[in-house]
Amino acid sequence: MNKFVVDTNVLFTFFWEGSFTKGLLMDPNLEFFAPEFALEEINEHCNEILEKTRISPEKFKDLRRELCVLVEFIPLQEYSNFLKQAPNIPDKDDTDFIALALKLKCPVWSNDSHLKQ
Repeated sequence: MNKFVVDTNVLFTFFWEGSFTKGLLMDPNLEFFAPEFALEEINEHCNEILEKTRISPEKFKDLRRELCVLVEFIPLQEYSNFLKQAPNIPDKDDTDFIALALKLKCPVWSNDSHLKQ
């Protein structure tokens, strides 16, 4: 089974109608992971997501629950040993995604150019 660490910017697209991301996350042959704080970022940007997607708060909650089934959100303490190994990148929040990918030995799925490298 192929594993991927999913960046928050990709997870945001899960909430769009007809989302390509949603289709991929539902693939039973793939496993997806993200740092636990990515879910906190989604919650922090709830109003922005609601505005851009025009979904109701109830639909947002339903989709967030579905997202938590499709993506395993990993607590910091499970990958913190890999933070020092992560390369120095401009956005310090993205270091967690790289550290988690190093721990899981898998690629990062992101729309950020510096993470694609």
